[in-house]
Amino acid sequence: MSKELQLPESFVRFLEDNGIDPSIYNHGDSLPRYVRLKPGFEDAVQEIESEINCKLEQLNWLPGFYSIPPHVHIARSKAYQQGKMYGIDAASGAAVSALGISPGDHVLDLCAAPGAKLCMMLDLLGDKGSATGVDVARHRLSACRTMLLKYGLGDRSRLFLADGTTFSLPPTTNLPCGSCDEETFKQWTSRRPYKERKQVAKTRNNLVLPHGGQPEIIFYGHNSGVIGLQKKELFRSLAPNDFAFCGYDKVLVDAECTHDGSIKHIHKFEQWGWTTLERRVLDAERTEANLTALQLNLLRNGFRLLKQGGILVYSTCSLTHAQNEDVVDQFLAESSSAELQEIETAKEWPCRSGRTPKTLRFDPSTSATSGLFVARIKKMAPREAEKNVL
Repeated sequence: MSKELQLPESFVRFLEDNGIDPSIYNHGDSLPRYVRLKPGFEDAVQEIESEINCKLEQLNWLPGFYSIPPHVHIARSKAYQQGKMYGIDAASGAAVSALGISPGDHVLDLCAAPGAKLCMMLDLLGDKGSATGVDVARHRLSACRTMLLKYGLGDRSRLFLADGTTFSLPPTTNLPCGSCDEETFKQWTSRRPYKERKQVAKTRNNLVLPHGGQPEIIFYGHNSGVIGLQKKELFRSLAPNDFAFCGYDKVLVDAECTHDGSIKHIHKFEQWGWTTLERRVLDAERTEANLTALQLNLLRNGFRLLKQGGILVYSTCSLTHAQNEDVVDQFLAESSSAELQEIETAKEWPCRSGRTPKTLRFDPSTSATSGLFVARIKKMAPREAEKNVL
Protein backbone atom coordinates (compact mmCIF):
# COMPACT_ATOMS: atom_id res chain seq x y z
CA MET A 1 0.00 0.00 0.00
CA SER A 2 1.33 3.45 -0.95
CA LYS A 3 2.19 5.79 1.88
CA GLU A 4 0.96 9.39 1.79
CA LEU A 5 4.00 11.67 1.85
CA GLN A 6 3.69 14.82 3.96
CA LEU A 7 5.21 17.37 1.59
CA PRO A 8 6.32 20.81 2.83
CA GLU A 9 4.03 23.73 1.99
CA SER A 10 6.62 25.43 -0.22
CA PHE A 11 6.90 22.33 -2.42
CA VAL A 12 3.11 21.91 -2.57
CA ARG A 13 2.86 25.54 -3.76
CA PHE A 14 5.49 24.81 -6.43
CA LEU A 15 3.43 21.81 -7.59
CA GLU A 16 0.17 23.76 -7.62
CA ASP A 17 1.77 26.64 -9.54
CA ASN A 18 2.85 24.12 -12.19
CA GLY A 19 -0.41 22.17 -12.32
CA ILE A 20 1.07 18.99 -10.77
CA ASP A 21 -1.07 16.77 -8.53
CA PRO A 22 0.82 16.24 -5.22
CA SER A 23 -0.74 12.78 -4.84
CA ILE A 24 1.68 11.52 -7.53
CA TYR A 25 4.33 11.27 -4.79
CA ASN A 26 2.28 8.66 -2.95
CA HIS A 27 3.49 6.13 -5.55
CA GLY A 28 7.10 6.24 -4.31
CA ASP A 29 7.02 3.13 -2.12
CA SER A 30 5.28 1.02 -4.79
CA LEU A 31 7.34 1.93 -7.86
CA PRO A 32 9.54 -0.96 -9.01
CA ARG A 33 13.29 -0.59 -9.35
CA TYR A 34 14.84 -1.16 -12.77
CA VAL A 35 18.12 -2.72 -13.82
CA ARG A 36 19.81 -3.17 -17.15
CA LEU A 37 21.88 -6.26 -17.87
CA LYS A 38 25.05 -5.67 -19.81
CA PRO A 39 24.96 -7.35 -23.23
CA GLY A 40 26.39 -10.85 -22.97
CA PHE A 41 25.07 -11.56 -19.48
CA GLU A 42 21.52 -12.51 -20.43
CA ASP A 43 22.22 -16.12 -19.37
CA ALA A 44 22.98 -14.92 -15.83
CA VAL A 45 19.34 -14.06 -15.04
CA GLN A 46 18.63 -17.19 -12.98
CA GLU A 47 21.89 -16.82 -11.08
CA ILE A 48 21.06 -13.19 -10.25
CA GLU A 49 17.49 -14.09 -9.22
CA SER A 50 18.84 -16.71 -6.85
CA GLU A 51 21.30 -14.28 -5.30
CA ILE A 52 18.91 -11.36 -4.74
CA ASN A 53 16.03 -13.69 -3.89
CA CYS A 54 13.48 -12.26 -6.32
CA LYS A 55 12.44 -12.60 -9.95
CA LEU A 56 13.77 -10.30 -12.66
CA GLU A 57 10.72 -9.28 -14.69
CA GLN A 58 11.82 -8.57 -18.26
CA LEU A 59 10.35 -5.43 -19.86
CA ASN A 60 8.89 -6.36 -23.23
CA TRP A 61 9.07 -2.74 -24.42
CA LEU A 62 12.72 -1.99 -23.59
CA PRO A 63 15.44 -4.54 -24.46
CA GLY A 64 17.88 -5.44 -21.71
CA PHE A 65 15.75 -3.98 -18.90
CA TYR A 66 14.21 -5.80 -15.95
CA SER A 67 12.08 -4.67 -13.02
CA ILE A 68 12.52 -5.82 -9.43
CA PRO A 69 10.43 -5.09 -6.31
CA PRO A 70 11.06 -1.67 -4.72
CA HIS A 71 12.46 -3.10 -1.47
CA VAL A 72 15.19 -5.14 -3.22
CA HIS A 73 18.69 -3.64 -3.22
CA ILE A 74 21.35 -4.82 -5.66
CA ALA A 75 24.47 -3.03 -4.37
CA ARG A 76 25.74 -6.03 -2.39
CA SER A 77 25.06 -8.60 -5.09
CA LYS A 78 27.96 -10.18 -6.96
CA ALA A 79 26.31 -9.42 -10.31
CA TYR A 80 26.32 -5.70 -9.48
CA GLN A 81 29.81 -5.70 -7.97
CA GLN A 82 31.18 -7.64 -10.95
CA GLY A 83 29.67 -5.20 -13.45
CA LYS A 84 27.04 -7.50 -14.94
CA MET A 85 24.15 -5.10 -14.30
CA TYR A 86 23.50 -1.53 -13.28
CA GLY A 87 20.53 0.40 -11.95
CA ILE A 88 18.82 2.83 -14.34
CA ASP A 89 15.19 3.92 -14.44
CA ALA A 90 13.29 2.55 -17.44
CA ALA A 91 12.19 6.07 -18.43
CA SER A 92 15.85 7.14 -18.64
CA GLY A 93 16.55 4.05 -20.74
CA ALA A 94 13.71 5.11 -23.06
CA ALA A 95 15.34 8.53 -23.57
CA VAL A 96 18.59 6.83 -24.65
CA SER A 97 16.66 4.39 -26.84
CA ALA A 98 14.93 7.33 -28.58
CA LEU A 99 18.33 8.39 -29.99
CA GLY A 100 18.43 5.31 -32.22
CA ILE A 101 22.16 4.75 -31.62
CA SER A 102 23.94 2.51 -34.16
CA PRO A 103 27.43 0.94 -33.91
CA GLY A 104 29.93 3.40 -35.36
CA ASP A 105 28.08 6.53 -34.22
CA HIS A 106 29.89 9.34 -32.44
CA VAL A 107 27.59 10.21 -29.53
CA LEU A 108 27.61 13.04 -26.99
CA ASP A 109 26.03 13.11 -23.52
CA LEU A 110 26.06 16.81 -22.66
CA CYS A 111 25.03 16.36 -18.99
CA ALA A 112 26.63 12.96 -18.41
CA ALA A 113 26.99 12.45 -14.65
CA PRO A 114 26.43 10.22 -12.79
CA GLY A 115 26.84 7.95 -15.83
CA ALA A 116 24.11 5.29 -16.20
CA LYS A 117 22.77 6.74 -19.48
CA LEU A 118 26.32 7.07 -20.84
CA CYS A 119 26.92 3.39 -19.98
CA MET A 120 23.83 2.41 -21.95
CA MET A 121 24.95 4.56 -24.90
CA LEU A 122 28.30 2.75 -24.92
CA ASP A 123 26.57 -0.63 -24.65
CA LEU A 124 24.60 0.23 -27.79
CA LEU A 125 27.75 1.37 -29.64
CA GLY A 126 29.49 -1.95 -29.09
CA ASP A 127 33.05 -1.96 -30.43
CA LYS A 128 32.62 0.85 -32.97
CA GLY A 129 32.24 4.62 -32.68
CA SER A 130 32.87 6.80 -29.64
CA ALA A 131 31.06 8.42 -26.72
CA THR A 132 31.86 11.77 -25.15
CA GLY A 133 30.53 12.70 -21.73
CA VAL A 134 30.46 16.28 -20.45
CA ASP A 135 29.54 17.61 -17.03
CA VAL A 136 30.16 20.77 -15.06
CA ALA A 137 30.68 19.04 -11.68
CA ARG A 138 34.09 17.46 -11.06
CA HIS A 139 33.03 15.09 -8.26
CA ARG A 140 30.03 13.82 -10.27
CA LEU A 141 32.19 13.32 -13.34
CA SER A 142 34.69 11.36 -11.24
CA ALA A 143 31.82 9.06 -10.22
CA CYS A 144 30.97 8.73 -13.92
CA ARG A 145 34.56 7.69 -14.69
CA THR A 146 34.43 5.09 -11.91
CA MET A 147 31.23 3.69 -13.40
CA LEU A 148 32.69 3.42 -16.91
CA LEU A 149 35.73 1.56 -15.60
CA LYS A 150 33.64 -0.74 -13.40
CA TYR A 151 31.49 -1.83 -16.35
CA GLY A 152 34.39 -2.13 -18.77
CA LEU A 153 33.02 0.67 -20.99
CA GLY A 154 35.89 3.13 -20.96
CA ASP A 155 37.64 1.99 -24.15
CA ARG A 156 35.80 4.29 -26.59
CA SER A 157 34.88 7.11 -24.23
CA ARG A 158 36.10 10.58 -23.30
CA LEU A 159 35.03 12.60 -20.26
CA PHE A 160 35.34 16.37 -20.13
CA LEU A 161 34.84 18.72 -17.21
CA ALA A 162 33.16 21.51 -19.15
CA ASP A 163 30.17 23.85 -19.35
CA GLY A 164 27.57 22.12 -21.50
CA THR A 165 26.28 25.47 -22.79
CA THR A 166 29.65 26.36 -24.33
CA PHE A 167 31.39 22.98 -24.90
CA SER A 168 32.70 23.07 -28.45
CA LEU A 169 34.93 20.07 -29.12
CA PRO A 170 34.11 17.71 -32.02
CA PRO A 171 34.50 13.92 -31.94
CA THR A 172 38.10 12.78 -32.28
CA THR A 173 39.03 11.40 -35.68
CA ASN A 174 41.94 9.08 -34.76
CA LEU A 175 44.03 11.08 -37.23
CA PRO A 176 46.77 12.85 -35.24
CA CYS A 177 48.96 15.01 -37.48
CA GLY A 178 52.25 13.84 -35.95
CA SER A 179 53.91 16.73 -37.77
CA CYS A 180 55.78 18.31 -34.90
CA ASP A 181 57.60 17.43 -31.72
CA GLU A 182 54.95 18.61 -29.25
CA GLU A 183 54.00 16.20 -26.48
CA THR A 184 51.06 13.94 -27.31
CA PHE A 185 48.47 12.16 -25.16
CA LYS A 186 49.74 8.79 -23.95
CA GLN A 187 47.76 5.84 -22.54
CA TRP A 188 45.46 7.14 -19.77
CA THR A 189 46.40 6.14 -16.25
CA SER A 190 44.86 7.00 -12.90
CA ARG A 191 48.32 7.95 -11.71
CA ARG A 192 48.65 11.52 -12.93
CA PRO A 193 51.93 13.46 -13.41
CA TYR A 194 53.04 15.66 -10.49
CA LYS A 195 52.33 18.90 -12.36
CA GLU A 196 48.78 17.80 -13.12
CA ARG A 197 48.16 16.58 -9.54
CA LYS A 198 49.34 19.95 -8.24
CA GLN A 199 46.95 21.77 -10.58
CA VAL A 200 44.02 19.55 -9.53
CA ALA A 201 44.83 20.12 -5.85
CA LYS A 202 44.52 23.88 -6.41
CA THR A 203 41.05 23.49 -7.91
CA ARG A 204 39.79 20.77 -5.55
CA ASN A 205 37.61 23.22 -3.65
CA ASN A 206 35.93 24.25 -6.92
CA LEU A 207 33.51 21.34 -7.26
CA VAL A 208 31.82 23.05 -10.20
CA LEU A 209 33.65 24.48 -13.21
CA PRO A 210 33.50 28.30 -13.09
CA HIS A 211 31.34 29.87 -15.80
CA GLY A 212 33.46 30.27 -18.92
CA GLY A 213 36.12 27.88 -17.58
CA GLN A 214 38.18 25.96 -20.12
CA PRO A 215 37.30 22.28 -20.77
CA GLU A 216 39.50 19.73 -19.02
CA ILE A 217 39.75 16.09 -20.10
CA ILE A 218 39.61 13.84 -17.04
CA PHE A 219 39.46 10.45 -18.77
CA TYR A 220 39.94 8.88 -22.19
CA GLY A 221 39.97 5.27 -23.34
CA HIS A 222 42.47 3.40 -25.49
CA ASN A 223 40.25 3.58 -28.59
CA SER A 224 38.68 6.99 -27.92
CA GLY A 225 40.84 8.68 -30.56
CA VAL A 226 42.76 10.76 -28.01
CA ILE A 227 46.02 8.80 -27.75
CA GLY A 228 48.61 10.27 -30.11
CA LEU A 229 46.90 13.64 -30.38
CA GLN A 230 48.60 16.85 -29.38
CA LYS A 231 46.74 19.06 -26.90
CA LYS A 232 46.05 21.67 -29.58
CA GLU A 233 44.53 18.96 -31.81
CA LEU A 234 42.20 17.68 -29.10
CA PHE A 235 41.10 21.17 -28.10
CA ARG A 236 40.94 22.55 -31.62
CA SER A 237 38.07 24.88 -32.46
CA LEU A 238 35.89 24.46 -35.52
CA ALA A 239 34.21 27.09 -37.64
CA PRO A 240 30.49 27.40 -36.73
CA ASN A 241 29.31 25.59 -39.86
CA ASP A 242 31.84 22.74 -39.62
CA PHE A 243 29.82 20.81 -37.02
CA ALA A 244 27.20 20.08 -39.70
CA PHE A 245 29.80 17.76 -41.27
CA CYS A 246 32.22 16.99 -38.41
CA GLY A 247 29.83 16.95 -35.45
CA TYR A 248 28.16 14.21 -33.45
CA ASP A 249 25.70 11.69 -34.90
CA LYS A 250 23.61 11.59 -31.72
CA VAL A 251 23.38 14.04 -28.81
CA LEU A 252 21.59 13.53 -25.49
CA VAL A 253 20.68 16.67 -23.53
CA ASP A 254 19.28 15.35 -20.25
CA ALA A 255 19.17 18.85 -18.87
CA GLU A 256 19.62 20.06 -15.30
CA CYS A 257 16.17 20.59 -13.79
CA THR A 258 14.23 20.76 -10.51
CA HIS A 259 14.08 16.91 -10.37
CA ASP A 260 10.46 17.06 -9.19
CA GLY A 261 9.61 14.04 -11.38
CA SER A 262 12.22 11.85 -9.70
CA ILE A 263 9.74 10.35 -7.23
CA LYS A 264 12.21 8.22 -5.25
CA HIS A 265 14.59 11.19 -5.07
CA ILE A 266 11.87 13.40 -3.56
CA HIS A 267 11.09 10.64 -1.02
CA LYS A 268 14.71 10.70 0.16
CA PHE A 269 14.28 14.26 1.38
CA GLU A 270 11.99 12.90 4.09
CA GLN A 271 15.16 11.47 5.67
CA TRP A 272 17.55 14.21 4.50
CA GLY A 273 15.27 17.02 5.69
CA TRP A 274 12.82 19.18 3.76
CA THR A 275 15.03 22.24 4.15
CA THR A 276 17.51 20.43 1.90
CA LEU A 277 14.72 20.05 -0.69
CA GLU A 278 14.04 23.77 -0.56
CA ARG A 279 17.72 24.56 -1.00
CA ARG A 280 18.35 22.11 -3.85
CA VAL A 281 15.04 22.07 -5.69
CA LEU A 282 13.07 25.18 -4.87
CA ASP A 283 15.79 27.82 -4.85
CA ALA A 284 14.24 30.80 -6.68
CA GLU A 285 17.33 31.17 -8.83
CA ARG A 286 16.77 27.62 -10.15
CA THR A 287 13.00 27.63 -10.60
CA GLU A 288 12.59 30.96 -12.32
CA ALA A 289 14.10 32.33 -15.56
CA ASN A 290 17.70 31.27 -14.84
CA LEU A 291 16.95 27.55 -14.93
CA THR A 292 14.86 27.56 -18.11
CA ALA A 293 17.48 29.81 -19.74
CA LEU A 294 20.13 27.22 -18.82
CA GLN A 295 18.00 24.42 -20.29
CA LEU A 296 17.41 26.35 -23.52
CA ASN A 297 21.13 27.11 -23.85
CA LEU A 298 22.03 23.45 -23.29
CA LEU A 299 19.55 22.49 -26.02
CA ARG A 300 20.89 25.16 -28.40
CA ASN A 301 24.49 24.09 -27.90
CA GLY A 302 23.72 20.38 -28.15
CA PHE A 303 21.97 21.02 -31.47
CA ARG A 304 24.89 23.16 -32.71
CA LEU A 305 27.27 20.25 -32.05
CA LEU A 306 25.05 17.85 -34.00
CA LYS A 307 25.94 16.62 -37.46
CA GLN A 308 23.56 17.37 -40.32
CA GLY A 309 20.99 14.56 -40.35
CA GLY A 310 21.84 13.73 -36.73
CA ILE A 311 19.41 13.20 -33.85
CA LEU A 312 19.18 15.03 -30.52
CA VAL A 313 17.04 13.94 -27.58
CA TYR A 314 16.06 16.56 -25.00
CA SER A 315 14.83 15.22 -21.66
CA THR A 316 14.34 16.29 -18.07
CA CYS A 317 12.99 14.57 -14.97
CA SER A 318 10.74 17.53 -14.22
CA LEU A 319 6.97 17.28 -14.57
CA THR A 320 6.54 20.99 -15.35
CA HIS A 321 5.64 22.43 -18.75
CA ALA A 322 8.02 25.37 -18.23
CA GLN A 323 11.12 23.12 -18.25
CA ASN A 324 9.94 20.85 -21.05
CA GLU A 325 7.38 21.80 -23.72
CA ASP A 326 7.99 25.54 -23.27
CA VAL A 327 11.75 25.08 -23.76
CA VAL A 328 11.30 22.83 -26.81
CA ASP A 329 8.65 25.12 -28.35
CA GLN A 330 10.89 28.17 -27.99
CA PHE A 331 13.84 26.31 -29.50
CA LEU A 332 11.82 25.07 -32.49
CA ALA A 333 10.47 28.57 -33.10
CA GLU A 334 14.00 29.95 -33.48
CA SER A 335 15.61 26.98 -35.30
CA SER A 336 14.48 26.46 -38.89
CA SER A 337 16.76 23.42 -39.33
CA ALA A 338 15.25 21.59 -36.32
CA GLU A 339 12.48 19.06 -36.90
CA LEU A 340 10.58 17.51 -34.01
CA GLN A 341 10.11 13.84 -34.82
CA GLU A 342 7.84 10.99 -33.81
CA ILE A 343 9.67 8.36 -31.76
CA GLU A 344 8.87 5.27 -33.81
CA THR A 345 9.99 2.81 -31.15
CA ALA A 346 7.63 4.42 -28.61
CA LYS A 347 4.46 2.85 -29.98
CA GLU A 348 4.69 0.10 -27.35
CA TRP A 349 5.96 2.34 -24.54
CA PRO A 350 3.76 2.87 -21.45
CA CYS A 351 3.74 6.67 -21.69
CA ARG A 352 1.49 9.51 -22.80
CA SER A 353 1.82 12.39 -25.22
CA GLY A 354 3.20 15.69 -24.00
CA ARG A 355 1.39 18.99 -24.56
CA THR A 356 3.51 19.51 -27.68
CA PRO A 357 2.63 16.84 -30.28
CA LYS A 358 5.31 14.15 -30.81
CA THR A 359 6.78 14.69 -27.33
CA LEU A 360 6.33 12.03 -24.64
CA ARG A 361 5.88 11.93 -20.87
CA PHE A 362 6.54 9.14 -18.41
CA ASP A 363 5.06 9.30 -14.90
CA PRO A 364 4.33 6.90 -12.02
CA SER A 365 0.62 6.54 -12.78
CA THR A 366 0.98 5.89 -16.53
CA SER A 367 4.36 4.21 -16.73
CA ALA A 368 5.27 2.83 -13.28
CA THR A 369 8.51 4.83 -13.62
CA SER A 370 9.77 8.16 -12.41
CA GLY A 371 8.65 11.22 -14.35
CA LEU A 372 10.51 12.02 -17.56
CA PHE A 373 9.87 14.22 -20.59
CA VAL A 374 11.35 13.16 -23.95
CA ALA A 375 11.60 15.04 -27.27
CA ARG A 376 13.47 13.81 -30.37
CA ILE A 377 14.79 16.45 -32.75
CA LYS A 378 16.50 16.01 -36.14
CA LYS A 379 18.99 18.46 -37.69
CA MET A 380 17.87 18.88 -41.27
CA ALA A 381 19.95 19.79 -44.31
CA PRO A 382 19.44 23.41 -45.54
CA ARG A 383 17.16 22.36 -48.44
CA GLU A 384 15.00 20.25 -46.11
CA ALA A 385 14.84 23.18 -43.70
CA GLU A 386 13.69 25.53 -46.47
CA LYS A 387 10.86 23.13 -47.37
CA ASN A 388 9.89 23.02 -43.70
CA VAL A 389 9.64 26.83 -43.55
CA LEU A 390 7.59 26.94 -46.77
